[in-house]
Amino acid sequence: MKFNQEYRDLAWQGLWKNNPGLVQLLGLCPLLAVTSTFTNALGLGLATLFVLICSNATVSLIRHWVPKEIRIPIFVLIIAAFVTCVQLLMNAFTYDLYKSLGIFLPLIVTNCAIIGRAEAYASKNPLKQASFDGLMMGIGFMLVLLALGMIREILGQGTLFDGAHLLLGDWAKSIRIEVFQFDSQFLLAILPPGAFIAMGFLIAIKNAIDAKLEQRKPKLTEQAIERVRVNFDAQ
Repeated sequence: MKFNQEYRDLAWQGLWKNNPGLVQLLGLCPLLAVTSTFTNALGLGLATLFVLICSNATVSLIRHWVPKEIRIPIFVLIIAAFVTCVQLLMNAFTYDLYKSLGIFLPLIVTNCAIIGRAEAYASKNPLKQASFDGLMMGIGFMLVLLALGMIREILGQGTLFDGAHLLLGDWAKSIRIEVFQFDSQFLLAILPPGAFIAMGFLIAIKNAIDAKLEQRKPKLTEQAIERVRVNFDAQ
């Protein structure tokens, strides 16, 4: 029971309560720069997810042999190794998307969300929990990327899944959807200022949902006080 509860807590933390993009506000540089299209967001999200899982797992495995004084440089080296693997794979199989992501792909190395999870969780917990934490944090970060990419692509170009074949292959050309037909692109949505605005709306929506959930929670403290008062009066 405790085992299952721990995994549920990790999922809740990564996907919602402590989401790297919406709550911790980490990795904003690629988050805002690359999400001009859904395909770019998906490519970077999958790359970040892979690096997070692999780096968390590796850090967890070697945590007992890493001296505390040099743990951060070692974590960065581990992350850089997996980022290099991702770069080589994308360069070989999805070259056009690799060029589209540009410098933001190697910048995953400096993503504070990945280094932070390695330091805060993976270096202190067993392999299974560390890997699952990386999975949930990676999915949470990717969902924010996809939401931003979807919003900006629809508002900026009037399309969805444009360029999906760059990541998924030629068959994905058929899934391109034209939502609106613009005479010219809406540049505010495509450029970084549009990303800041869209990100602000996403954070505001999350905060509003959290406030609603908080209001629905029973007031346990008041109920406990009332029970103590009733018991005291009965005595």
